[in-house]
Amino acid sequence: TRDHDPLVGPALGGLVGAYRYTELRSPDPTRTSPQELKVVVEDQESLADALARAISLARGVRLARRLVDTPPGHLYPARLAEEAVAALAGTDVEVAVLDEDDLADGGFGGILAVGQGSANPPRLVRLTHRPEGASAHLGLVGKGITFDSGGLSLKPAASMVHMKSDMAGAAAVLGAVRCIAELGIPLQVTAYLAVAENMPSGSAQRPGDVITAYGGTTVEVLNTDAEGRLVMMDALVRCSEDSPDAIVDVATLTGAQIVALGSRIAGIMANDDGWREEVHDAASAAGELAWPMPIPEEMRPSLDSPVADLANIGERNGGMLTAAAFLREFVPAGVPWAHIDIAGPSFVESTPWAYNSKGATGYG
Repeated sequence: TRDHDPLVGPALGGLVGAYRYTELRSPDPTRTSPQELKVVVEDQESLADALARAISLARGVRLARRLVDTPPGHLYPARLAEEAVAALAGTDVEVAVLDEDDLADGGFGGILAVGQGSANPPRLVRLTHRPEGASAHLGLVGKGITFDSGGLSLKPAASMVHMKSDMAGAAAVLGAVRCIAELGIPLQVTAYLAVAENMPSGSAQRPGDVITAYGGTTVEVLNTDAEGRLVMMDALVRCSEDSPDAIVDVATLTGAQIVALGSRIAGIMANDDGWREEVHDAASAAGELAWPMPIPEEMRPSLDSPVADLANIGERNGGMLTAAAFLREFVPAGVPWAHIDIAGPSFVESTPWAYNSKGATGYG
């Protein structure tokens, strides 16, 4: 991996590359894990700080990978919320969890609609980090669909196999907030994990339903498999109420991202060209592959609905860009916002590459 500190990269690469998900495997004496990591350096003067940074970053990445690799029957929405509380214990990050009753009282119609078909009710997790001397305030939003069947717009069986990874955005945001707190970065962060399980049942939302997002926008649901944007819209509006200087959302949002950019390169879209470039530069500095993408204005009219303010799907061609156009509707004018679609790079389905084993990568 790359890092602005040349001492951090080798240690971080080793610690991340040594990760394996073994929680549910029987002990196997023939499978061994690295017991020691040696980093050869020319100058030891700054080694302690570099190692502390590498260890913290590795903890964040490994946390995200472990959560994404956990089977969906073991990581339902309430459990993911509990994992967030546990992961941030001992830090100065405040954690608040809204359950289904809180969500109903607050009018979070998108998260509730996506989760209403599941026996496991949804959650919205708010993380707040307010260090002294903070010079800026960043908003983060992560998509946390713990399993995505597609709902009544059911996915093909083969497309469901890796849908435990549909909460990789929330996992990345959680890992990032823990790193920010551990490293003492003077940055105020307000983050939201929008968590639900998308299942088909007699209580599931139907294609043709109209739901009301947090904040009052009505949305016609034409496809229940375009559910990520429904939980994200609620969280983006709520995050905007905290008045951050800028917002980044991270989501395994569209299969169209993989069609456009492949399985290793995330797409970055934004309402502000300068902010999009800053986020892209940050991805490059972290050694993560990403590419700036547009939000073409001519795609926005395809989201019009005859019965609601918006439809949840629009133009099929360029679906990654249309999804970003939908999300942009829920960010106030004047607030720099960037959307990172990580559908491909969040999970390795076949051949391991670089420091990524088969399974979760912790991208973001």
